Amino acid sequence: QVQLVESGGGLAQAGGSLRLSCAASGRTYSTYAMGWFRQAPGKGREFVAAISASGDGSAYADSMKGRATISRDNAKNTVYLQMNSLKPEDTAVYYCAATWSDNLLVAYTTRPRYAYWGQGTQVTVSS
Repeated sequence: QVQLVESGGGLAQAGGSLRLSCAASGRTYSTYAMGWFRQAPGKGREFVAAISASGDGSAYADSMKGRATISRDNAKNTVYLQMNSLKPEDTAVYYCAATWSDNLLVAYTTRPRYAYWGQGTQVTVSS
């Protein structure tokens, strides 16, 4: 069982930056691939970024390429999402997700692949 707690959301101006954090419980965190998803009001939950268990593999939604960086610190059981050049359309609740992975190099981009989810953190970008 893995528990995830997100932090770092808040209000930012367009063009600004935010760094989200997700702290995970569990002794085998280094065997879990991690992902970030987001859900805007009235829309479905969409993929944002993912990182492999080892940290060597990553993937990004097209909308975030060049503006976001996902990273992890396995010693701290924490995954980060650095977002720059924020846009009003980035406004959403951002969710951290985890899934056990026997392939330490794969970053998973699909929602059904993830078994564990955090409660989410609100990101609001003003124009």
